[in-house]
Amino acid sequence: MLSVLRNPAYRRLFGAQVVALTGTGLATVALSLLAYDLAGANAAAVLGTALAIKMAAYVVLAPVVAALADRVPRRTLLVSMDLARATVVLALPFVDRIWQVYVLILLLQAASAAFTPAFQATVPRVLPEERDYTEALSLARLAYDLESLASPVLAAALLTVVPYAWLFTGTAAGFLISALLVHSTPLPPNDEPNDEPDDEPAGHRAPGDANHAPGDANRPPAPRPYFGALAGMRLLLGAPALRGLLALDLAVAAAGAVVLVGTVVLVRDVLGRPVGDVPLALGAYGAGSMAVALMLPRVLERCDDRAVMLRAALVLPGATALLAVGLAAGPGAWAWPGLLLLWLVTGAAGSAVLTPAGRVVRRAVRTAELPAAFAARFSLSHACWLLTYPLAGLLVTAAGPAVAAAVLAAVALAGAAGAARLWPAPPGVRAPAVTRPAAQRGNRISRPSRTTSRP
Repeated sequence: MLSVLRNPAYRRLFGAQVVALTGTGLATVALSLLAYDLAGANAAAVLGTALAIKMAAYVVLAPVVAALADRVPRRTLLVSMDLARATVVLALPFVDRIWQVYVLILLLQAASAAFTPAFQATVPRVLPEERDYTEALSLARLAYDLESLASPVLAAALLTVVPYAWLFTGTAAGFLISALLVHSTPLPPNDEPNDEPDDEPAGHRAPGDANHAPGDANRPPAPRPYFGALAGMRLLLGAPALRGLLALDLAVAAAGAVVLVGTVVLVRDVLGRPVGDVPLALGAYGAGSMAVALMLPRVLERCDDRAVMLRAALVLPGATALLAVGLAAGPGAWAWPGLLLLWLVTGAAGSAVLTPAGRVVRRAVRTAELPAAFAARFSLSHACWLLTYPLAGLLVTAAGPAVAAAVLAAVALAGAAGAARLWPAPPGVRAPAVTRPAAQRGNRISRPSRTTSRP
C-alpha cells in the first residue's frame, strides 16, 4: 500500500491530508466537550445541531464550488481554504454562547465544503493508474481515521496537562501545515482535454494513460465546462451503482451519528465515566475503521466492490440495534467494554463501505467529469448526515440513547436494503473480449466492455 507514496506529488498531498485531519480530530473532541460545558445534559442536541449545520454547508455549497472550481487555480483554492479554516477555528475557544458555536461551525465547514471535493478530484489526476488510486483510497481512509483514533488518543494525553480549549490551537496548526504542503506541491492544471469515447475495453487501455479513467470507454462526450451546479447531481443519479452508493451513505450516516452525537452523553451521563474516556471511545471507532482500511486493498483484488460494501452495510444496523438492546437492559460491568466493542465494529463496517466508494465513482464517470462527480457525491452523502445528526441529537435528548439507537438502526437497515435494490448485482462472468472476433469487438452493443464491478 505504501508504494504509492513514492509519487512525490501524492506524498505531499497525503501529508497535508494527515496533518489537517489530525487537527480536525482534536477539534471534534474539543467541540464535544465545549457543547457539554455550554449545555450540560442537552449537549447531544447542541452537538447534533452543530453537526447538522456542518452538513448543510456541505450540501448547499459543494455543488456550487464545483461549478466554479475550474475557474480558480487549484492550488490557490486549496491553500486559501486551509488558511480560512485555521482562522475560524482559532476563534472557537473564546465562545460563551451556543449561537456563537453555530456561526463559527458554519464558516468553518463552508471552507471545508470548498476544500474537500477539490482535493478528492485532484488525487485521481495525480494517480491515473487504477492500482495506485485504490491504494491511495485506502491511505485516505487511514488519514480520515486519524480523526477518530490517533487524534482522540492525542487529545486524551493533552487533556491531562492543558484545558480542552487548547485543542483548537492544534487544529489551526494542522490547517497551516496543510496549506504549506499543498502550496509546495506541483498539481495538474485545471484544464484538460475532453475525453472522447474509447473503442477499446478499459482493461486493454495502455497503462499510464492519464486522460482516461476505467469508466471512460463507451461513454458519450461530456459537456465542459460545467456551468450548472447540478451537473454532478445528474451524473450520480444517472448510474445504478452511484444511486446505490447514496443509499449506503445513509446506512453509514445513521450508525455514525449514534457514535459521534451520542458518545459524550453515553460516556459521561449513562456510564458516569471521566472526561478522558470520551476520546478513548471515539478512538475505538477509529481503530475498527483503520484496521479494515489496511486490509481492503488485498480484499478488493479478489472481491467485487459491491459485495464487500453491501455485506458491511448490513453489519451497521445490527451493531446499532445491539446498542439499543444493551441500553434498554441497563448498564452493568460489561457496559464500558461492550460500548468499545460496538464502536470498533461500527467503525470497521463503515470503513468497508466508504473506502471503495471512490473506485465506484471513478469507474462510473469520465475523467473530465470527476470534479463535478466528487463534489456531488460529497454533497449528497453529507445530506444523509444532515438528516441523521439532528435526528440523533433530538432523540437522545427527548427519548434517551436507547430509543435513538433503535430508530437509527432502522434507518441504517433501510439504507442497506435500498442499496441492494438500487445497485443490482452484475451479470455473470462473460467471455473475455480478446476471444471474440475482431468484427464483434468493434460492435459497441455486443462486446463486453465493462467489468463485473462496474455499474
